[in-house]
Order: sequence, then structure tokens, then C-alpha cells
Amino acid sequence: MGRDIAFDTPLGSIGGWRSDPVGAPHGGLVVVQEIFGVNAHMRSVCDRYAAAGFVALAPAYFDPIERGVELGYDEDGFARGKTLIAKLSLEQANTITGAAAELLGSEGLRVGVVGFCWGGTVALLANLRLGCPAVSYYGARNVPFLDEPLRAQMQFHFGERDGSISAEDIATHREKMPTAEIHVYPAGHAFDRDVDPKAFDPASARLARTRTLAFFDEALR
Repeated sequence: MGRDIAFDTPLGSIGGWRSDPVGAPHGGLVVVQEIFGVNAHMRSVCDRYAAAGFVALAPAYFDPIERGVELGYDEDGFARGKTLIAKLSLEQANTITGAAAELLGSEGLRVGVVGFCWGGTVALLANLRLGCPAVSYYGARNVPFLDEPLRAQMQFHFGERDGSISAEDIATHREKMPTAEIHVYPAGHAFDRDVDPKAFDPASARLARTRTLAFFDEALR
């Protein structure tokens, strides 16, 4: 279902993972990684969206800095991922998102963006700067951008026990972006990361995935 790809961006050619559905797609999704690169988990996320009927493309956002990054969820993986996102600005990430969305759009697809953790903020920026319908999972870097107007439909998912996103931060999302869907779950950070038993919350992840698919079914059809 999925395969490695490469495509052109203003930052040069980068790699990624693309999964295509069986039959006519409902739309295209740019899937934005966590800080761990396009690893096996992110490939499986793309495959899951393809199984639900979407073309899913996960750009390798770190390729302009270091090609082929795939990190684990240990101490070294977290440290290296944080170093890489410090080198890749959110504006550069948005440029890559735009190139991926343009690629999918050139195939006649309506395009949305879904992102996780660091990618959750990249997904928000895709809405604000590119006008893409977007879903943001536990984006801890969202708050500085909440005064910008939404340009498309927007959905947020948060865990109420997320140490990097306070209840006050979630309340600020509600105040600043009253038209967005905002869902809070009895879970911690990265509750959708099903390969990480320390973070994964099956019930919360299942409900968030159902809501995400319903969102894109409406936004992209």
C-alpha cells in the first residue's frame, strides 16, 4: 500500500512515504511527523489513512538538514529529534508542507493536513498560512500562533494529562479560535502513538481517529 517517494520543494528534493487507497480517493492528506522523522510508526499512520480512503503523504521534513532520519523513542531519539527541529524552522516546515500539498493538489485532490506533536503545530500553520483544512494532535507550540485567523476548518486533539500543554493553553485555544473543533481526552501526550506503550491510550486514540476521519470526510469531499 505504501512506498518511498521523492519530490521537489523550494528547499530541494526530499523524500517521504506515500500510501494510496484502493479505489478512488476521498482526498489527499499531508501527514506531518513527530520529532522522530518518517519512521515505521509514521509510515503505519499513512497506511492507516490510505485504508480509510485517503492518499497520505508524509514528507521527510528533516531531509534539508539530514537525510533519512528515523528515530526511536528512547532518550537518544528525543535528544536528536529536538536538535533537528531547532535547526529546521517552522517556516521551512511550512514550505515543505506547501510543496507536498501542491503535489497532491496537482492530481486533482482536495488536500488536508494532519500532524502530531511538533507536527501538530506544523498542521496549524498549514491552515493559517496555506488555507488547508487541518487536524492538530497535541501541538505544544501552537500558542504563539493563535492570534492569526483560521483560513479553513480546524480540529485539535489534546490529552488532559499532557505535561507540555496546560489546561490554560487549551482554554486559550478555545478563546482565540472559537470556530475550531477542540477535543480533550483522559490521556497524556502522544496518546495516538500506538508503538509506545508509555504514551498510547487506545480508547482516546480510537475516538480521536474516528473524529479525524469524519472531519476530513466533510472537509475534503
